[in-house]
Amino acid sequence: MSQETKLGSNLAGYSIRVLTLALAVMIFGVGVWAQDREIANKLQGFDSYMEQVLKDWNTPGIGVGIVINDKLAFAKGYGYRDYEKKLPFTPTTLCQIASNSKLFTAVAAGMLVEEGRLTWDKPVRESVPTIQFYNDQLNDNVTLRDMLSHRTGVTRHDSMWFKSDFKRKELFEKLKYLEPQQPMRETFLYNNLMFSAAGYIIELKSGKTWEQFVRERIFEPLNMSSTTYSISEMVKYPDHGVPFREKRDTFELYKIPYYEDTEGVAPAGAIISNIEDVSHWLIALMNDGKYNGKQVLPPNVLKATMQPAIGLPNTLGEALGYWELLNPAYGMGRQTASYRGRLLTFHGGDLPGFHSQVSFMPNDKIGVIVLVISDHSAPLYNVVSYNVYERLLGLDQTPWSKRRLEQRLASKKAGTEARAKAGADRVPNTKPSHALADYAAEYENPAYGILKIGLKENQLQFHFHAFQFPMNHFHYDRFDTPEDEQYGKFSVNFRTNPQGDVDNAVISLDEAEVVFTRKPESLDAALLEKLAGDYLTPAHVKFQVLYQRGDGLSLVFPGGPPVKLIPVKGLQFKTPQFSDTIYEFVMENGQVKALKERDPSGEYSFSRQ
Repeated sequence: MSQETKLGSNLAGYSIRVLTLALAVMIFGVGVWAQDREIANKLQGFDSYMEQVLKDWNTPGIGVGIVINDKLAFAKGYGYRDYEKKLPFTPTTLCQIASNSKLFTAVAAGMLVEEGRLTWDKPVRESVPTIQFYNDQLNDNVTLRDMLSHRTGVTRHDSMWFKSDFKRKELFEKLKYLEPQQPMRETFLYNNLMFSAAGYIIELKSGKTWEQFVRERIFEPLNMSSTTYSISEMVKYPDHGVPFREKRDTFELYKIPYYEDTEGVAPAGAIISNIEDVSHWLIALMNDGKYNGKQVLPPNVLKATMQPAIGLPNTLGEALGYWELLNPAYGMGRQTASYRGRLLTFHGGDLPGFHSQVSFMPNDKIGVIVLVISDHSAPLYNVVSYNVYERLLGLDQTPWSKRRLEQRLASKKAGTEARAKAGADRVPNTKPSHALADYAAEYENPAYGILKIGLKENQLQFHFHAFQFPMNHFHYDRFDTPEDEQYGKFSVNFRTNPQGDVDNAVISLDEAEVVFTRKPESLDAALLEKLAGDYLTPAHVKFQVLYQRGDGLSLVFPGGPPVKLIPVKGLQFKTPQFSDTIYEFVMENGQVKALKERDPSGEYSFSRQ
């Protein structure tokens, strides 16, 4: 072939390649443009719909993002990210996404499952021997899947962590105090503490904190560069949301403090992000873990998290007659359901002032992100998500906003009427059984921590976690805090022991009454050692009082097991078995002379040997 022929052939080939490339670009461009135009057509009227929703619901601001296939096809803010300053909500407005953090934790744990360091369905104690649950049945059976699907039978106990300063390790160590309310794997009982524990397990097995692990393995590969964990970091960004809520008895909006005590349960709800960053996460979820052509999340892990682990009741249909959402089930860190015949996977997130939902339809390759500011507007993340899906799928629009608004207004009215009747069961003209100073003390529950009752200017003071309120006498030995606009009231009922001393404070928290026991005066170890020794009953039977550092004193009678002595006050003790029996050591001139036992039938004296 001549040089001229070669040159002509090369030029012809080059021209064909350029033409092919140009055609591809043109066709692709037309395709993208056509898709954008199709989405725009389907979303006609959505802006006016959202404006009406904000008005009807008295909502400060909402952000909406739509992912189609592997692209953020729509992102827009409605209303304000700061209602007071009238700053607009945008696709880059940072908000707490709360429990939408859970799927990040489940996926992170799944990465360790893929690496062989954890398992989904073997008892978690096989991988993490230090974890302890309430009883051996749980210890021998609870799996990581159980923990991440809320099917351990242990209810949520949110007052343990809410507004507390408990660290993750402390909460992990408190699992052993949480008695199950239902048999394992039979009932869905939402539990943030199990996700906190899963985050701590990630730290134990990887050597990195949950925060480090998630940032390195998920945020960074997905280019979620604005996503963070703390309010202190969030407010450094100029575009961040400000929490508001509506007054209970009026429609006035007011700013509330950021909820910042998330460190302990961070794996359950600490992530702060925006529409743009969350869209990267959603794209990966919708595309078997791929983002920008790279495999970021393990597809088997994503499949495992979506697999139904426990069924949920059809509450919307059974209670309200709304049957659009059918047969929900919880996987790990997310739910699945049928929405009008389409498979939907989703999760909500709620913290004071901020509410979110991240969802997608796997078979339709459509995903929706909704971020909502203000507590009374939390239902809108469902309302808006469903409306977007119906528009994009060409379905008639269900009147979700009207339905849920009617519920909201009815509940608001009922709440106002109920509070007006508060105190109807008060017995008039009663007095406390003790002087106010006798109630002031620290009371402790092994799971919930310390309740401090103080006395200031002849008024009891309530201090639990970060809650601090004065207390007013209601009747008998019941004292209530004033009604708080955001948190309502706490009601404390004090109980006395058989000796007449105030020794318990009972509060209704979460799903049950919680008993806080008065902390005894601390006794010096040297004194406890002095009390230990041999004693003799009137029938000349010798027994021992033993002292073990860290465990305190115990009674040991011949042939019987040790019986723990629990400090009451001064040198008085009781046993776990009987509260109406008191053991009191008698000292004279610094020497132990005897041990007295008092019960309702009388008093016995045991001489020191």
